[in-house]
Amino acid sequence: MTESELYKNLGSLTKSKDQWEENIPYVASLLLSESTKIKAKTLWLLGEMGLKFPLAIKDGVPAIAAFCDSAEPFLRVRAVNALGRIGRGCYSSIEPYWDSLFRFAHDEEASVRLAFIWASENVATNTPDPYKDYLLLFAELLHDPDDKVRMEAPEMFRVLGKRRPAFVAPYLELLRHIAETDPNRVVRIHCLGAVKAAGRND
Repeated sequence: MTESELYKNLGSLTKSKDQWEENIPYVASLLLSESTKIKAKTLWLLGEMGLKFPLAIKDGVPAIAAFCDSAEPFLRVRAVNALGRIGRGCYSSIEPYWDSLFRFAHDEEASVRLAFIWASENVATNTPDPYKDYLLLFAELLHDPDDKVRMEAPEMFRVLGKRRPAFVAPYLELLRHIAETDPNRVVRIHCLGAVKAAGRND
C-alpha cells in the first residue's frame, strides 16, 4: 500500500468509530512506518482511540511515548497530544509517563510547548489533583515569547479553576494583571476566563 493509500485508509478509519477498538493493534503497528506523515496521522488517531478506549490501548502506550523523544518536532507534538487524550480517558494508562511530560514546557519548539499545555488540560479535565504543585510552571508559560503558547496557557488555569479553584487561587492576581495588560487580545480574554472559572471575578 502506498503512503497516499495508507493515509486515505487511516482517514476512513477515523470516521468509523465503531471499528476503532478492534483496529487498535493494526493502527499501532503503523508506528513502524518509515513515513513521518503516516506516523503523525497514526499518533493522532491512537490518541483519539485512546480517549474512547483507554484500557484497550494501554499496551500501546509505550510505543506512543517513545515518540516523545523524536528529533522531529511534529512527532513530539503528536505523541504528547496522544498521551493527553489517552490520559483524559484514563490517567492510569499514561501515569508512568506523566512526570516526563513536564520537560516539554521548556521544549525549544513552541508547537511542542503548546502541545504540552493542551495535553495537560486534557488530563486535568478528569484528573486534576496531580497538578496541584505544578501551577508555577504554567504561570511561567503565561510569559512565553510565543503568542500561541501564551494564548493557551491560561486555559490550564481555567480547566483547574472549574475543578479545583483552590489550586488557582494563588495565581488570580497574576491572571487579572495579564487580563488587563497583555498586548494580545486572546491572552487577555483567556486570562479573564480563567479568573471567572475559579469563581473569583471581584
